Amino acid sequence: MGRQRLVQNTPTRADPPRAVNLVPSLRGMIDRRLLLNYSVDADVAAAFLPAPFEPQLVNGRAVAGVCLIRLADIRPRVIPARLGMTMENAAHRFAVTRRGTTEHGVYIPRRDTNSPLAVAFGGRAFPGVHHRARFHVEESEERYAVSFRSNDGIAAVDVTGVIGDQLPATSMFGSLTESSAFFEKDSIGWSDRRQPDCFDALELHTDEWTIAAFDVDHVTSSFFSDPEKFPPGSVKFDHALVMRRVAHTWQQRERVHSTSPR
Repeated sequence: MGRQRLVQNTPTRADPPRAVNLVPSLRGMIDRRLLLNYSVDADVAAAFLPAPFEPQLVNGRAVAGVCLIRLADIRPRVIPARLGMTMENAAHRFAVTRRGTTEHGVYIPRRDTNSPLAVAFGGRAFPGVHHRARFHVEESEERYAVSFRSNDGIAAVDVTGVIGDQLPATSMFGSLTESSAFFEKDSIGWSDRRQPDCFDALELHTDEWTIAAFDVDHVTSSFFSDPEKFPPGSVKFDHALVMRRVAHTWQQRERVHSTSPR
């Protein structure tokens, strides 16, 4: 694997959290997961977050980004892997804590996918509203080029790069190990439902946490480059991470209701 350096932790055996059994837990494989991470002024990030969510800070800066993930063999546990689905998904995220609790994770204001089923059932039978998008992926053993454009024209991301061995010296995180630990603990994702001011919660459990640095050659995001959303100087690209071929389970958690209607 050349220069690749992985951070790998042994999975814990803690009891799983109490789940809402509106949909079964889903089993599958993270075929590829790119985490594109941005450093954001804390007050600017807070403006995107409905209560009860507040930004997590690293060295005084909020953490946001885009997750570009290809899921393979996705299906309820009782279904064989060969009958599972494969889909490309994108999630815009802010690292958050939930006010008044010890919970932390990511708030996801937008999800995009190439899966018609996720679009049809997202925010209803499946957690989180999903928007239809077109994805383009080129990849080899160490190089990735991933882009998507949403059909509604709102969201677009384009990134190219190679597997790396460490974070940029300018990163808000001190090391790959520190960054890995931060994102491993933020395993809960809260997403908008079709019902106003109500958020689905989905928790990721990996069989083992294995992640590498990703050296970015080029990255653009229509969201983070929008000066109306992010005033000049309030946001900058920080670093990227990549996961490959990681078995996992998605488990639904209790929904959260906003304490500050939008």
